[in-house]
Amino acid sequence: MRPEVLPKPVRAGSAGTLRARIVGVGTAVPPLSYSQQEVLDLFGITDPKARGVFLNSSIERRHLVLPPTGADGRPVGEPQGDLLDKHRTHAVASGIRALEGCLKRAGASLSDLKHLCCVTSTGFLTPGLSALIIRELGIDRHCSRSDIVGMGCNAGLNALNLVSGWSVANPGDLAVVLCSEACSAAYAMDTTMRTAVVNSLFGDGAAAVALVADDNAPGTGPEAPDGPGSPCGVGPRILRFASCIIPEAVDAMRYDWDRDLNRFSFYLDPQIPYVVGAHAETVVDRLLAGTGLLRGDIGHWLVHSGGKKVIDAVVVNLGLSRHDVRHTTGVLRDYGNVSSGSFLFSYERLLNEQVTTQGDYGVLMTMGPGSTLETALVQW
Repeated sequence: MRPEVLPKPVRAGSAGTLRARIVGVGTAVPPLSYSQQEVLDLFGITDPKARGVFLNSSIERRHLVLPPTGADGRPVGEPQGDLLDKHRTHAVASGIRALEGCLKRAGASLSDLKHLCCVTSTGFLTPGLSALIIRELGIDRHCSRSDIVGMGCNAGLNALNLVSGWSVANPGDLAVVLCSEACSAAYAMDTTMRTAVVNSLFGDGAAAVALVADDNAPGTGPEAPDGPGSPCGVGPRILRFASCIIPEAVDAMRYDWDRDLNRFSFYLDPQIPYVVGAHAETVVDRLLAGTGLLRGDIGHWLVHSGGKKVIDAVVVNLGLSRHDVRHTTGVLRDYGNVSSGSFLFSYERLLNEQVTTQGDYGVLMTMGPGSTLETALVQW
């Protein structure tokens, strides 16, 4: 087994060092899914450029909560108030199912939950998702909670960073990061290419990941309810994080008020895949600096399914293989971009493969508005 790599000045292998460990994961999506062609037909999209965006996206299906249809069989427009209601209903529903699946995989119950952090960017709620889910499930009123709202697709790793710190400060207590995105609640209906790009890419879904800080006894494989090292099973330890914000691209990805449509809408700059790709090396090099690790030492890459061009740019700039990002591309193909929880969909697929071995290193990577890249280094 390779030794654990720790950031300086902590000596590798030092006794008593607490690290947050991932002990469970769960995902959930709405019941209905649509092919790209079905979405085109349903919305009556005939513009060749817009159709090309949909059909060349490397996405086959997405789970969506589309608006009701009118007398002409076409979806009707939804006012902003209805979209906020949709976000609340479906983010809570999918979030609950993802949370329950995560706890089951961790061999834990709702009564074990001590901190719940909810992440979302597809609607604004006060109180936030955490309070709504705690009430809905009857979780102990003394469970602490936090909500991260509006950070976008990178926010899952921002939350993991913060909650891993909470776990270390509360050893043995179970915490969950829950990313729940009802991206259908952010859809606009018009004929612009701005809308076509967004409507062709995002899907609805939720993903949850459970953490416990333990004594970092070496793990023996994927999470299992009766695994050693933690009462909630074994999984990769979270070793460190690295971030990179690109201030000059602050407007390249944004969700803001569209005065023409009188509603919120999302914008993606066509150059953002190349901007993200150009900074991928910078943030990964920072993540690995001082560890003695090279990129070739990383056995598992779990990258946000931001879109075909984003994935291609990361692959090229980091010198990765298609096999390295097989889960990233698979999630994009089957679900589209499910925003902040995308990397956890990939993590779940990696666990289901049962190919991780003790001592393996992994890199998690997300990117989103800011513009921002977030990374984490983990070890099984």
